[in-house]
Formats: sequence, structure tokens, C-alpha cells
Amino acid sequence: MLSIGVIGCGHWGPNHVRVFSELDRSRVDACADLSRARLERMARRFPQVRVTTDYRTILDDASIDAVIVATPTKTHGTLVREALQAGKHVLVEKPLCMSVDEAKELGALAKSLHRVLMVGHVFLFNRGIMKLRDLIEEGELGDVHYLDAVRTNLGPVRGDVNAFVDLATHDVSIFNYLLGAAPVAVSATGACISQEAIEDVCFATLQYADGTPGHIHVSWLNPRKVRTITVVGSKKMAHWDDVDPSETLRVYDKGLKEPPYYNSFGEFQYLLRNADMRLPRIEPVEPLVEQARAFLDAVLEGAACRSDAYSAIGVIAVLEAAAASIRGGGGLIPIEDAIVATRQKPAADVPVGALPLTGTVVHSPRGATPTKATRREKAIP
Repeated sequence: MLSIGVIGCGHWGPNHVRVFSELDRSRVDACADLSRARLERMARRFPQVRVTTDYRTILDDASIDAVIVATPTKTHGTLVREALQAGKHVLVEKPLCMSVDEAKELGALAKSLHRVLMVGHVFLFNRGIMKLRDLIEEGELGDVHYLDAVRTNLGPVRGDVNAFVDLATHDVSIFNYLLGAAPVAVSATGACISQEAIEDVCFATLQYADGTPGHIHVSWLNPRKVRTITVVGSKKMAHWDDVDPSETLRVYDKGLKEPPYYNSFGEFQYLLRNADMRLPRIEPVEPLVEQARAFLDAVLEGAACRSDAYSAIGVIAVLEAAAASIRGGGGLIPIEDAIVATRQKPAADVPVGALPLTGTVVHSPRGATPTKATRREKAIP
């Protein structure tokens, strides 16, 4: 039974309290927030959880094994560092922090203290996204030609980070998960509409080492809530829609086929192949529950962590590069550091297996950046 404290009771904090309170292997003993109104709501909803305005009381409590950090992005680095130094395992909302250097520091700190540090890239635990990755790995889609993501809505507008950090963080983590690699370059543009110096709408193109491009469109100022990812392969195409629970994932047997012969360049043409569409069965499991179970597995059993600090570095590197590209007018920014971070994990200290709460989490070492010919091999646990 893992004792958990939650820091931050805004949007995601109460969801973490609910999920970890309902699981068999964990309980939530305390939560902290600066807002007394939020704490009053938490006390009414979860009377078994003690509340406090001082998060340090949670860090100083030796009976609490792990901490959930669900606070504004700019506070993540400091709170994660303090929690690790207090001997706690940590699950922090995305992104891990604001810079690659700080993410590396936090990853190294967690490893040296034998603590689990997991980042809440919750869509990596979405059954539709997991099935989509299976389709790619099994070769049903063929070689991936490109990926496209759209994540828009009318609000909520944030004042601490721009729309790319707020929304595209999800899609970058999904792209890296689907392809088993981190991008090597990114170009991005954005527009500040509702407030100065904070982009409400952003467009970005990610370039992966094997030439696969990924396009991302995010916006806080769109009349429709859209959460889609399209993967176009040489054999088939797939479309994931998180807003449509009845048809979350569609697989299209569509593509281009070349005529068997042609007499002249003028006769050369590609013909459309338009066959059946199928709906793979997706079990309706809440992604936050899947993520919580994975965190418990990592802490209690020493299981490999799908969204650890080292994989998160590849995401943060894209955020940094995108910010630089936006400032520079949309130029292509190399992000080789992300490849190094995600391809070369620290060697494991102990074999995989059940570990005590103070044990070291084992990380499977990565290989070289995959090419399209070898992409079916699993690169991320």
C-alpha cells in the first residue's frame, strides 16, 4: 500500500486524489494548495484526506511514500527537486520542467536517490494511442509517411505558458511514443492574440532522423474542440479522435498505387486505392487510471517507466526548440540533444523485479535511432 500526497488541487489534482484513492495498492493521505477555497472543496469531497496550505508538511511526513505534483508548469522543477530530496517518489504533471538542463538534473537526482520520477504524459496510457502504436509496430500501416495532430478548443487560456507548451506537449510525447524516437529538428510559428508575449495559436513541423515529418496545430481560440492524430502509412492510414468515443480509432485501407506500366511521362499517374475502413475495438479504460497503475508498478515492482525523466527530455527539447523557432520567425532549429537524451539511458543498477520503495527503477537502454526498416522493433517500454 503506497501512501500518497498531492500537491496542487486545481484542475488535475482532484482527479489524482480520486484515482489513487480508488486503487487497491494506494491511498491518498494528504493534499496541499495555496487556495483555501480549493482545500475546502477537497475536504468535502474527500473527508479522509487531510488538507494543508503548506506543501512542506507533506514532504516532511515520513509516512508518505510518493508525491503527485499538479501545480503550474513553472513550479514543477523546484517542487520535484524538493520532493526527491525528501525521499519521495514523484509523479509530476507534464511537462517535467521548463528546460532540458533542469530535466537532466532531475533525472540524475532521481536515479542517484533510487526514486521513481514519472511524468504525466497521460496520452501514452490512452488505449487508442496504445493500439495505434501496435498497428505501426506490427507493420499494418507500412512505413510511416507522416503524422498530423490537431488539438484546439475555445480556451482555457493560460497566462504562464503558451498554447504550444500547454497543448502540443501531449502530441510531441505521442509522436515520440508512436515512432520510438525523438525528432532532430523543429520549425514553429505562432500568434499572440488574446495577450502579449504568449502565443494562443501555434503551428509546428517536427523532423525525425529517418525523414518522417510530424505536423502539430494547437490553439486556444478555435470554435471546436478537436483532439485528433492522423498517421499516413505506405499500406494504410489511421485516424485517432479522442472526442469521438464511439469511433476513437479508424483504420483506412486507402492509399496510392502506381500503374503497372506507362508509355510516356504524360500517361504516368497514381491511382487511388480506396478499400474498407475498420474500427479496432478499444477497451474503455480511463487513461489516468492506466497511468496511476503504471506509477504503482514502477514504485512497488520496479517496472520500467514508460514516461520517465529521460523520455521527457526529448519532449522538453522540442518545446525549447519550438520557442526558439517562434522567436526567430519560424526557422528550422536542430534538437540533437533530444536524441542523445532519449536514446542513451543510464545503465540499470539492478535486475528487473519487485523492489522495495527505496529500490532503483530499471530502465531499458535504447538502441540507435530507428530507420523505417527497423521501426517495428520496440524502442520504448
